[in-house]
Amino acid sequence: MRMIESVGKKIAASLMLQGVDTIFCVPGESYLGLTDALTDVPAIRLIVCRHEGGAGSMAIADGLLRGRAGVCLVSRGPGLTHAMVALHTAFHDAVPLVILIGQVERRDMGRMALQEQNYSKLLCDITKCVIEVNSAVQASDAISRAFHLAQSGTPGPVAVVLPEDLLDEETDAELVQPRPRLQAGPRAEDLAQLADLLAHAKRPLIWVGGALVGGGGGGGGGEAALIEVERLAETWQVPVCSTNKRPHLFDSAHPNFAGHVGIRTPAKLLDALKQTDLLIALGERLTDTLSQYYTFPAAPDPQMPLVHVWPDANEVGRVWRPTLGLPCDPQAVVRALLHLPVPATLPPERRAWIESLHAIDQSLRAPVWDKTTDGVNFGAVVCAIDRHLAADAVITLDAGSFSTFVFRYIGFHRGQQVLTSVVGAMGAGVPMAVAAALRNPQRQVVAFVGDGGALMTGNEIATARLYGVNPIIIIADNGYYGTIGLHQDVRYPGRPFEAATQLANPDFALWAQSFGAVGITISSETDIDSALERAFAPSGKPVVVHVKTSALQMSAWRQASRKLEFAPRV
Repeated sequence: MRMIESVGKKIAASLMLQGVDTIFCVPGESYLGLTDALTDVPAIRLIVCRHEGGAGSMAIADGLLRGRAGVCLVSRGPGLTHAMVALHTAFHDAVPLVILIGQVERRDMGRMALQEQNYSKLLCDITKCVIEVNSAVQASDAISRAFHLAQSGTPGPVAVVLPEDLLDEETDAELVQPRPRLQAGPRAEDLAQLADLLAHAKRPLIWVGGALVGGGGGGGGGEAALIEVERLAETWQVPVCSTNKRPHLFDSAHPNFAGHVGIRTPAKLLDALKQTDLLIALGERLTDTLSQYYTFPAAPDPQMPLVHVWPDANEVGRVWRPTLGLPCDPQAVVRALLHLPVPATLPPERRAWIESLHAIDQSLRAPVWDKTTDGVNFGAVVCAIDRHLAADAVITLDAGSFSTFVFRYIGFHRGQQVLTSVVGAMGAGVPMAVAAALRNPQRQVVAFVGDGGALMTGNEIATARLYGVNPIIIIADNGYYGTIGLHQDVRYPGRPFEAATQLANPDFALWAQSFGAVGITISSETDIDSALERAFAPSGKPVVVHVKTSALQMSAWRQASRKLEFAPRV
C-alpha cells in the first residue's frame, strides 16, 4: 500500500535518497510546507543564513567538499534574485548545485502575484535546467532529475521551482530513486594517440583542473585522483601546473610542479611555459582567464598540439580545435595511462624542462616583498600565515587583487583545499569558510577576504556563531576596490581613479567583536607574528584579523604607477 503524504514530505524523503544531509537557506513563507516536513527529518540539517547570496555560496562550498551537488533553498522573487550570484558562480565554475525555489500558488500564476517571477525565463542563461513542478506526481522525479543533471556532463546549477500550495498537497506517488551517475571512459585508440604524443614530446605540459577532483566535472576522484596525477607526472616525466584559483590541485613542493597558471601569471613563468610542444588540459574546461585571453593556447587554433580532456563532448572543441579531444572522465584517462607501458627511453630534454620550470616557480615564491609606507605589504602577512596552515587546512578566497599574494606566497600541498568563486564573484570568501567549518569542524579553516567583499557577505559570521563554528577570517583593508583600481591604473596609467573606488570602512576588529568573534588588528609588520599567534590559537570563537594593507602595493606583482590620493574620511 502506498503511503499518503504531503508533497513537502515526499521532497524531504527524496532529498535523503540523494544523500543530502545539509541544506542552506534564508527562511521564506513560499516553502513553509517543505520547512515543516524537514523538521521530521533530523538527518538533514537546515542551516539558516543571513542572506541568500551567502546561502548559495555555502551550498557551493559544501558540495565541493563532499564531491556532489550542494543544496540551497530560497523563497520566491527577492530571495531567488539575491542568490543569483551563486548561480552565476556555479554555472561558470562548472560546479554542481541544486537550488529549490518557492513559488506563488498555482492558481495565482500569471497574475503578477506578490514576488512572482517566470523562473524559466529569468534563469535560462545561468542554469543548466529549470524544472517547474506543477503536479504532485512530478515532485520526487524532479528532485532525482535535478541531481542527475547538475552532476552530469559539464556540472552546474539546476533550479527546481515549487509552488507554495503544492507542498501541502497530499499524494501517494512513489519516491523516485537517484539516477546512476554516468561516466564515459576513453577509447582505446584515443589513449594510444595520447601515449604516442606523450612519448615523443620534448617539452610536454599538463594543466590539471577541477573536473579531476569533482570540483568541475563528472564525479572526480578527490585525493586519490591527485595522488594518481603525481604518479603520472613521475612515470611519464611531465611537469604539471595547477590552474586558475585551484592551486591545491598539485603539490607545490613536488619536483614536477611547474607553477600556478591563471590571472596575471608572472611573465617569467608564462614565457617559459609557452615553450611547451604538447599541452594537456586534464579536467580543465579552458577559459579566457586561464588561456591569457585566448592567446595561450590560441583560439581557435592552438600554437602547439592540444589535448583536451573534459567530461562533456559539447565542451571539447567548442572554443579550441584540439589535436585530440577526450570527452570522458579525466581520472579514467590518468588511470589508463598508468597502466600503459612507458617507453624505455623518453626524450632526454624532459628532465631539464621539468627542473627549469620548477626552479622558476620556486624563485617566484621566495618570501621577499617590498617595504611600503602607506600600510602593511600583504605579502608579509601571507608569508607568515603560510607557516601556520595545517596540513589539511581549508582555505577560502574572496575575489580581489589581494588573492594574488595568496597564490604567490603560500605553498599549497596535497591535503589542503581551496574554495572560491573561480569566475571572480565577490562575497564568496566568508560564507564558504562558514560552510567548510560546518562540514568539517575539526579542520582548520582560513578565509582571505578584501575590505569590499567583507561587507558584502561578512554578516555570515553571525551564522558561524549560531552554529558554533570558528573559521579564521583575514581581511585585507586597503580602503578601496583594489582590483578595479589596478585595472584602471594599467589601462590609464597616471590617471586618477580613487574617487570611483574609495571605500569608507569600519574598524573590522571592533566589527568582529560585535558578533561575538575575536577581533585582531595588524597595523605594521611588527604586529604580524604576535597577532597571528593569537589568531591561530584555539579560542572557541570565529577570529577576524583586520590587516591595514598598503593601497600602493596593488597586487603581489605590481605597485601603482603613482602615489594614490584618497579623499579625507569624515
